[in-house]
Amino acid sequence: MIGMRDSFGGEQSGNDRGVATAIDPVRLVASAFREGGWLQEKLDLEHRPQQEQMAGSVTRSLLDAAPLLFEAGTGVGKSLAYLIPLLVYAHQSKRQGVVSTHTIALQEQVQKKDLPLCRRLFQTIPELQPCADFRTAVLVGRGNYLCGYRLAQALSGRSELFDSPEQAELERIAAWAEHTGSGLRHELSPAPRPDVWDWVNADSSGCNNRNCNPKTCFYRRARAEIAGAHVVVVNHSLLFALIGAGAGVQGETPGILFPHDSVVIDEAHTVSGIATEYAGEHVSSYGLNRLLRMLYNPRTGKGVFHRHGRREDCQAAEECGDAAALFFEQLRDQFLRNKSVARIYQAQWAEPTLDPLLAGLAQRLGTCANRVEEEHHAVEIHDLRKRVGAYRSAIANCLEMSESNCVYWIEKSGRLQQITHLRSAPLDVAAFLRQTLFSRETSVVLTSATLAEGPEMGGFIQKVGAANATAIQVDSPFDYSRNMRVFVAADAPLPEQDSGALDLEFLADSVLFCSERFRGGSLVLFTSYADLHRVMAQIEETLQANGRPVYMQGRDGSRTELVRAFTERGNAILAGTDSFWAGIDVPGPSLSQVIITRLPFENPSHPIAEARAEWIRRTGGNPFYQLTLPDAVVKFRQGVGRLIRNHSDRGTVTLLDARVLKKTYGRRFLSVLPNRDYTRFTRNDRDWSFQPLESA
Repeated sequence: MIGMRDSFGGEQSGNDRGVATAIDPVRLVASAFREGGWLQEKLDLEHRPQQEQMAGSVTRSLLDAAPLLFEAGTGVGKSLAYLIPLLVYAHQSKRQGVVSTHTIALQEQVQKKDLPLCRRLFQTIPELQPCADFRTAVLVGRGNYLCGYRLAQALSGRSELFDSPEQAELERIAAWAEHTGSGLRHELSPAPRPDVWDWVNADSSGCNNRNCNPKTCFYRRARAEIAGAHVVVVNHSLLFALIGAGAGVQGETPGILFPHDSVVIDEAHTVSGIATEYAGEHVSSYGLNRLLRMLYNPRTGKGVFHRHGRREDCQAAEECGDAAALFFEQLRDQFLRNKSVARIYQAQWAEPTLDPLLAGLAQRLGTCANRVEEEHHAVEIHDLRKRVGAYRSAIANCLEMSESNCVYWIEKSGRLQQITHLRSAPLDVAAFLRQTLFSRETSVVLTSATLAEGPEMGGFIQKVGAANATAIQVDSPFDYSRNMRVFVAADAPLPEQDSGALDLEFLADSVLFCSERFRGGSLVLFTSYADLHRVMAQIEETLQANGRPVYMQGRDGSRTELVRAFTERGNAILAGTDSFWAGIDVPGPSLSQVIITRLPFENPSHPIAEARAEWIRRTGGNPFYQLTLPDAVVKFRQGVGRLIRNHSDRGTVTLLDARVLKKTYGRRFLSVLPNRDYTRFTRNDRDWSFQPLESA
C-alpha cells in the first residue's frame, strides 16, 4: 500500500497553524469572492453570496484546524469556494492540502478545469501572484498505474507466463506504454485484460524505489509529483483505502494523509457508504481464481510455478484452484440458489476447506522465493505469497464472523451470476470516521449539494460522527420557480396495490408519454434493473421510430460513454438506475426532463440495511424514519438535482410515484423539491394538465 508520510507537509511540527504574515488568507479570500471582487473583475464570474459565505467558512476552518460540514446547493460554485482558500493556505503554510472527489472522472475535472481557473486568477492579481506557482498532483490507486519495470519483466518471461492471446495483449500494453502520458489503465482502450494487467501494474512489491524511478514507472512519477505538490487530488475509494491500511498519519501528529495536512471531501454524501465498504472484508471467487491462475494455469501450463517452481508446486496450485471452484459452487447451491444475496447469522457457516490448501501454497511460494537467484523474481513471488495469505485471512474472518459489530453476507454477481462474494461491513462507521477524520486536529471540510435530508443536518452529523463540526447549509442561487416545473402522477399504483403487470403498464405508458412531450432529452431514473429493462423493452421501438435514441445502463456502454452520447444527441432517452441518480452533469436542452419512476428506497432486505434496522430497533428507534426514509430523501434530492445545472437551464421533474401524495412521509420528499409548486396529473387529464415549461 502507498506510504503517504514522505511529503513536504512533514517539514513543520507541533500545533502551530500560523500562516506567513506576508499574506492574510481571510482578506485575500474575501477580496476574491465579495461582490465586485476579483472573481467578477478578472474571470467575469457572477457574484454568488452563497459562494462567498462558503469560501469564508472554509478559510476559517483551515486557520482554526477545525472540521466543517457545508451543504452548498447546485450552482453555488463550491469547487472554487474550497480550492482558492486551500491553495492560498497550503502555499503559505507549507502544509499540503488534499481534495477527495467521488470518482476518477471528477478528479480529472478538478485537475483540468477548476485548478487552471484558480491559476489564471492568481496570475492576474498582484496580491495572489506569490501563490500562482502552486503545484498539484492527482493520485489514484497504484493498481491503476503501469509499472515500466514490471512490464519489462513480464515481457522477458512472456513465454513462461502467458499463452498466445495473453502475449498479444502484453504487446499491446507495451506499445501503448511508448506514448501514454499517465500510464493510467482507464486511458487504454479497449481496457486491458485483468489477468495480464495483474502482471504489469504498480500494485506489487516489485514496484519499489530500488527497481523503479519516475523516468521508468508511471506510479513513481505520480509519487514524485505528490512529494512537491501543494494540493493532492485523490478519490474517496483511495482515501479510505489508504486510511484503512494505516498509510496516513499515525499517533499524536495532526493530519490525515500527510502531517498537518488539510482535507476537503467533495460529494461527501457518499462518505459513509464508501467508508463502510472499505472497513469490511471482501472476498471474490473471481479474484481468487485470477490469483491462483497466476501461480499456475492448467489450461495453458503457464505461471510462476511453471517458471520458478517444481511439478508438485503446479499440482498444488491446480488442486487449490479446483477446491476453490468447488467451495464457491457449494456456497452458491446452499445459500444463493433462489436469490442473489444471503445474510449469514452464525459463525462456522461453511467448512474451512480452503484454509490448509492456501496455507500450503503460501509455504510453497516462500520456499520458491528463497530458491530463485534473481532478486526481482523473489520479490514478485513474496508479493504473491502475501496475497495468498490475505485471501486466507479474509476467508477465515468471514467464516468465523470475527467482528461482533459487523454484518456478514454472501452474494453473487456477473453476467451469468457465477461470481461469488463473501462480504462483511460494520454496522456503524461513525466511530471509524470520528477517529480517522474528525479527531485528527486538522481542518476537514465535507461538502456536497445534498448532505441533509431536510432543513437540518443532524442525521448526517450522527452518521459520520462529526458532532464537533460546524454545520452550514446554503441554498442554490438558481431561480427554480421560473426554470423548473414539477409534475406528479396522482393515479400511479401504490406498491400494496401493484399487481406487477398493472404497474409495469403504467410506468411504460407514462414514461413514453412524458418523454414525447419534450424536444430535448429525458433522464429516466429507476430503482431496479428489472424495472428498467422491462419498461424500456415496451417503449424503445416506439421512441426510436419517432427519432428518439434510447440509451440503457448495462447495455449500451459505460456510464461515461452513455452520458457523452446522451449529451451529443440532444433529444435522447437515457435510462439508468442507482449510479445515475448522482454525478450526471448535462447542462442545456440535452437534459430537459428528469423522470423518477419510483421513490428511491433501498432494499430493506439487504444484509446491511437489515442488520442496521435491527440495531436501531434494539435501541428503541424506528428504522424506517431513522434510516430508510432519510437515505431515500437524500438520494431523491440527488436525482432531482440532475435537471438544473446552470442559470439558463429549464425543464421538468416528473414523479411517477403517488406515495408522495398519499403517504404521510410523502411530504418529506415534496418539502425538499427546489420548486415546491407542483402539478398533479392523471392519465385522464394529462393531455392538458401536463404542460412542460418549454411549451408553457
